[in-house]
Amino acid sequence: MASPSPGEHRNRGVPSFLTATLGHEQLMLLTILEIVAAGVIALGCALYYACAVVTSQTLGRSLVHGPADRRAIALTFDDGPTTPFTEQILDTLHKHNVPATFFVCGKNVERHPDTLRRIHAEKHSIGNHTYSHPFLCVKRQGRIAEEIDRTQAVIEGLTGRRPKIFRPPFGIRWFGLFPLLRERGIEDVQWSDAGFDWINRNSPAEIARLALRRLRPGSVILLHDGHDTLPAGRCDRSRTVAALPAIIEGARKAGFSFVSVEDFIS
Repeated sequence: MASPSPGEHRNRGVPSFLTATLGHEQLMLLTILEIVAAGVIALGCALYYACAVVTSQTLGRSLVHGPADRRAIALTFDDGPTTPFTEQILDTLHKHNVPATFFVCGKNVERHPDTLRRIHAEKHSIGNHTYSHPFLCVKRQGRIAEEIDRTQAVIEGLTGRRPKIFRPPFGIRWFGLFPLLRERGIEDVQWSDAGFDWINRNSPAEIARLALRRLRPGSVILLHDGHDTLPAGRCDRSRTVAALPAIIEGARKAGFSFVSVEDFIS
């Protein structure tokens, strides 16, 4: 079999009808454009992995799960506090003697200060989830700092304590975030498991099934007691409330105990 000519090597991947009609310079330009396009796609994939994949450690260290040497797991709730759902979740946690971690939005805390005081009084952990729940991607570092610091101040004003843990909205991190967290002595916390309670078609039974399906020692479960910073009348987390007893009972039946996320960090 004859070896391909140098010209054929150069034009490999270029449709034959183009090689017949384009000149050498045009073919070279087309090849360069293909290389550039491939580079842009590769860069986009790398950026997505670094910023949006919850297990990524590219931009900085994030807690995704706890240690695997004991059968302990952590329940976490994002976007609250929101009446009446946060209070209903607290009732269930109290009934079953389960600690949890609440990543709260500063704007929602201002709406429901007594609920935050109750979270603190009942010894649950409180984390920072920004003030207004924005996508942090492409945000200036100063804007990210404002979101964090405003929420820290609101929480401290009600509990006397500044959170030491942070979860970015949607789990998306951005350049400049981790230096801010290090300066403030705050740890970034992601998750390893989720009930996917933000999908409206998921029933309470499905939320519980999804939260429990891959449990392992150190699992951090993501659930929600609010929806961004929507007011209570525009947010429904009743399915999460209804799923919570089954999640607790299923985890305990599998031999797991509950701890706060901060127990994993310390």
